[in-house]
Amino acid sequence: MSRLAEHLLLFYGVAGLYIVLDVPGGPIPVLLVAAALVIVYMRRSSLPLLRASALPAALPGVVGLWAVVSVFALGAVALFDRDNLLILPREQPWLWLAICIGYPLLSVYPQELLYRGFLMHRYPYGAAASAVAFGFVHLLFGNVLAVVATLAGGWLFARRYQRTGSLLVVSIEHALYGITIFTIGLGRFFYHAS
Repeated sequence: MSRLAEHLLLFYGVAGLYIVLDVPGGPIPVLLVAAALVIVYMRRSSLPLLRASALPAALPGVVGLWAVVSVFALGAVALFDRDNLLILPREQPWLWLAICIGYPLLSVYPQELLYRGFLMHRYPYGAAASAVAFGFVHLLFGNVLAVVATLAGGWLFARRYQRTGSLLVVSIEHALYGITIFTIGLGRFFYHAS
C-alpha cells in the first residue's frame, strides 16, 4: 500500500467510519489507543516524543498569540453569546477544573502525537495535510465551528511543529486554546456526549 493510500485510509477512512458509526463512549478511548501505537512507532523511528529544549525560545510567541486570540474570542462570546459566557467555571467549577487538568493529558498530547508527531513524519505532505486531517476528524462534533476552529488550530500547531520540532511546545499551545474554549463558553461545540 502506498503512503498516500495509507494516509487516506487512516486519517479519512477510519476517522470517517468512526464519525458515521457514532461510536459510544466518545473519542478519548480510541485516541489513547492510537497514541500508544504512535509512541511505539516514534520510539522505533527514533523521533522525539517531547523535545523540551525548544520550549524556552517558543513560549513567548505561543503565549503572546494565545493571549491576543483569547481576548478576541472572549469579546466575541460576550457580544454574541452572553448567556454562555464563562458558563462552565460559573456553573460547574469542578468539571471545569477536571477539564483543565485532564484535557491536556488525555486529549491534547495524544492528538499532537497523532496529527503532528506521526502524520507529519510518516507522510511528508506538510502543514496543510495535518490541518485538514485534524479539522476533518472534528466533524465528529457535528458543527461548523468545531471544524473551522480546528482547521485553523491544526494549521497553527502544524506550522509551530515544523518550526520547533517539539510536541511539548505544540501540546502546550493546543492546551491553552482548548482550555480557553471550555472556559469562555464555547465548550459545547467541542464536546462529544457518549
